[in-house]
Amino acid sequence: MPLLTRRSFLVTGIAGLAGTATVSGAAAVTGLPAAVPAARLRTDPFTLGVACGDPGPGGFVIWTRLAPRPLAEDGRGGMPARPFSVRWQIYADERGRRVVRRGETTAAPAWGHSVHVEVDGLRADREYWYRFKAGRHLSPMGRARTAPHRTSYGSGLTMAFASCAQYEHGYFTAYRRLAEEQPDLILHLGDYQYEHRAGGYVIPGGSVRLHDGPETETLADYRHRHALYKTDPDLQAAHAAAPWLVVWDDHDLDNNWAGAVPERPGVPQPHFRRRRRAAFRAYYENMPLRRRSVPRGTGMQLYRRIRWGRLAAFHMLDTRQYRSDQACGDGYRDCPEAADPARSIIGGEQERWLLRGLRRSRARWDLIGQQVFFAQRDSDTGPAKITSQDAWDGYVASRRRITQGWLDAGVRNPVVLTGDVHAHWAGDLRLDYDDPAAQTVGAELVTSSISTGGDGGDSDPATHPFLAANPHLKFYNNQRGYVLTRIGRGLLSADFKVLPQVTRPGARAYTRARFLLEDGIPGVRQAYLRPLDDRAAQAAAEEQV
Repeated sequence: MPLLTRRSFLVTGIAGLAGTATVSGAAAVTGLPAAVPAARLRTDPFTLGVACGDPGPGGFVIWTRLAPRPLAEDGRGGMPARPFSVRWQIYADERGRRVVRRGETTAAPAWGHSVHVEVDGLRADREYWYRFKAGRHLSPMGRARTAPHRTSYGSGLTMAFASCAQYEHGYFTAYRRLAEEQPDLILHLGDYQYEHRAGGYVIPGGSVRLHDGPETETLADYRHRHALYKTDPDLQAAHAAAPWLVVWDDHDLDNNWAGAVPERPGVPQPHFRRRRRAAFRAYYENMPLRRRSVPRGTGMQLYRRIRWGRLAAFHMLDTRQYRSDQACGDGYRDCPEAADPARSIIGGEQERWLLRGLRRSRARWDLIGQQVFFAQRDSDTGPAKITSQDAWDGYVASRRRITQGWLDAGVRNPVVLTGDVHAHWAGDLRLDYDDPAAQTVGAELVTSSISTGGDGGDSDPATHPFLAANPHLKFYNNQRGYVLTRIGRGLLSADFKVLPQVTRPGARAYTRARFLLEDGIPGVRQAYLRPLDDRAAQAAAEEQV
């Protein structure tokens, strides 16, 4: 697309319509001194790209953050400590000729000079484009989309979901390939960035590229780490390609944290509340989130519901902020306390919110976007039950309440979307996993990581020991990638996309397996599985771009 000039931005801005918009962040919470024009910014401040998120039938939120020196050690991105005015425009065409909304907002130093504009009054089920201007500098163009009207099924939905991008473990090529799919919506299910110091999370073969700095603990640390990730051009391409729905997981703050409890509860960490407050603030500053998610103190509202007309409802969960602490440690354990009905992985209030939303939903597909493995994964092929206490297996009663809840509500097609485990999985969901005769009551699709774990490796999915011990699990793959779904009234198809390597940039993505979910028929059905010994196809996939 042609780059708009400063003059064309001004001319089309005059011709455009002043639209309805809400400014989030500091301007929404506290009074600000008058913003100064950004004409004095000599260096391009749009080094972190643009993003869009949380679409509705009438609009979405658009984001950017001013940072002429994005990796400045103080986390301020090279910006002076005063607010700056930023102009924005929404276009009906990719070339930026038809302005439909425009406005001006403030990038404040208290919020890392981030900008969150909630745009309303647009047409439902439409593509739009957007960009920002600060002084003489223009941002890249981003693509946005509105959801269908609540009474409409719309024209179908192409949705991709991803998780776990460790900068040191590999290149973000999977983000680039995801952007090239041109989805309507992207879900990120956590571990957007990792908190470790440089070289603190090592894989065989060593790091591909290093985090700059110590383990993140202060606001400056988290701002700097987010900026490091956002300077990656592949990640910027994914953000500019479509609106995102984001939720966090543990590494966005601290490995395996649970509520007010850090990773190592036995080690005194009196600063953990300050660390949590800093991580939440930086997360908001760097994500396309609406005003309802502005952090307040040590809390931040991330669980929310996004409706895609009558076709789909996305129930986005937070399995970290409200959970009971892991009962028997974080790893695989035989843990009787996991069945304690008083324990919850999402907290009582969020459980009630989710169950209420499922009862009221009239969507064809109800998709629960969340972080950790939902179905039972017993790692012991014998009579013992050895499961991960950091996943829903550590909160058995909580899982049963949610599953029983969608059964009682008569949810037509419940689907759980999951990240965290750095591998692709597909499986059926049951109310009682210990009963061989238990009926299938839903489906779970799990995405591999973008880069965490390095290249991984392909294998025969039927040989994984977890599949033998858990007959409800149907597919496994340990390569990096993402999941691309196409959702219609009668069918949801899920392509498990993989890359042969991420320790070198430029690999092509290919479909390792495809599973189908049919309307009214719970569970997954395999439709395609690429042969492991398909060497010609593998060679083509490994071709460098």
